[in-house]
Amino acid sequence: MDTTVEGIGAVVVGELRAAGYLESTIGQYEKSIKALMSFVAGRGGFYTSSLGSEFASLTISPRTGRFSVQRKSDYRRLVALFDSYLVTRRVDLSMRTRGGGGPRPTSGEFNALVARWEADMAERVLAPATVGAYGRVARGYLVFLEARGITGLDGVDGASVLAFLESLTDRWAASSLFWVVSNFRPFLRFTGRADLVEAVGMAGVRRSHAILPVLGDDDQARVVHACSTGMVSSRDAAITLLALTTGVRACDLVGMRLADIDWRSQTIGIVQAKTHNPVTLPLPPLVTVTLAGYVLHDRPRSGDDHVFLRAKAPHTRLADHASVYRVTAEVFRTAGVTGVKAGTRLLRHSAASRMLRAAVPLPTISAVLGHADPESTNVYLSVDEDRLRECVLPLPAGVRP
Repeated sequence: MDTTVEGIGAVVVGELRAAGYLESTIGQYEKSIKALMSFVAGRGGFYTSSLGSEFASLTISPRTGRFSVQRKSDYRRLVALFDSYLVTRRVDLSMRTRGGGGPRPTSGEFNALVARWEADMAERVLAPATVGAYGRVARGYLVFLEARGITGLDGVDGASVLAFLESLTDRWAASSLFWVVSNFRPFLRFTGRADLVEAVGMAGVRRSHAILPVLGDDDQARVVHACSTGMVSSRDAAITLLALTTGVRACDLVGMRLADIDWRSQTIGIVQAKTHNPVTLPLPPLVTVTLAGYVLHDRPRSGDDHVFLRAKAPHTRLADHASVYRVTAEVFRTAGVTGVKAGTRLLRHSAASRMLRAAVPLPTISAVLGHADPESTNVYLSVDEDRLRECVLPLPAGVRP
């Protein structure tokens, strides 16, 4: 097997072209391959994983002398393809999610701990998004410990937990730290160290309960108009309308398969990725028509049976929730809806709010949204302004407003 950069590069480019990648994208890969060839020129020209790791770390642009996000992305993506070929003798073009991202610890004990933690999460069949969130904060804590000269759990105490959370305050809003703690606590329990679990509780991080954002009537009308009049692609329209009318999560849109659709009954039956609960979602007529238009006419030909595929080659399922966000954000932009964060979370809140305003009972809303705990649905009471006004008591006589 030819393991020179030139030889592997030729295989990579050939696979990219065979998969239908745009020539402009292939050109970007070729540019990175040329840079890698120059990097290894004085080292025999043969590619190794260690050389690839060094190359991927070259994130400073020689032209500007500054960190380059594009350079980092291009080089890491190329190295991943080269490494896959070196190990498996094939170029792995499958899309990678962000769940395993972020720095990793280097000590043997911490690496072994991470491996056991990831195996435990896999055994419990946690949702991919949950695995990613739990894994990132756990690895972040261990890397933080290594930076303080600690390479094993024997040297860890409760103060290190508090110091780690304190180190995050310059990057996380106080209202968001609750989610860090929520993702952190399961890992601390896994270590078997009760003192560390107690320490995270001492941090005093509390969940904020802001009133949930929802789409106003005018903005919703603009979004529906854009989706029903061809202003956006049928795929993007179907994704947005599904989220807007059923409140389905982004992870379930990504994982949805063609066999999940029952066209006769106009429903979609899925097992939710987050809760593992089965749920059957009704498809309103507009959603059914839009979805059928995409599946019958616009969906790329592919062996992948997921409903929503990438518009550009390789025509595989969408990568993750960020892909869905980009879709809904573009729909909102086209519809002229501004001033809101156009993700499925907003659409989910809006769907729940409208069901509540239509006097749909909370247990039914909970079932449609697929909540593991029916009490979770109570948070949507905060967006029912009409009923909240009915709860306001009149001022006593003689009291000035």
